[in-house]
Amino acid sequence: VQLQASGGGLVQPGGSLSVSCRASGINFRAKDMGWYRQAPGKQRELVASITNRGITNYVDSVAGRFTISRDNAKNTMYLQMNSLKPEDTAVYYCYIYNDNYWGQGTQVTVSS
Repeated sequence: VQLQASGGGLVQPGGSLSVSCRASGINFRAKDMGWYRQAPGKQRELVASITNRGITNYVDSVAGRFTISRDNAKNTMYLQMNSLKPEDTAVYYCYIYNDNYWGQGTQVTVSS
């Protein structure tokens, strides 16, 4: 199983960024998945999750700004991040529930 995260980078406060996670070696459409993030000196935390039926859930701090989605035909999960804040700076990881697989992480930095 491989989870390849991409799309991170540097963006100014108020800007937008999208990260993606492409999976291989699994029955992607059957999996519940999520995005987590870990800022320096802090614990890894859930950002958003999406079930295999497309039901989404967001942590309060990103609700209304971030959108999680998935494309089962491309075996890919996305996180669209709008109105980014400096406190969103972290390494973002994709995760497959039940199987407990983690992607390698992609850095998102929000700074002027």
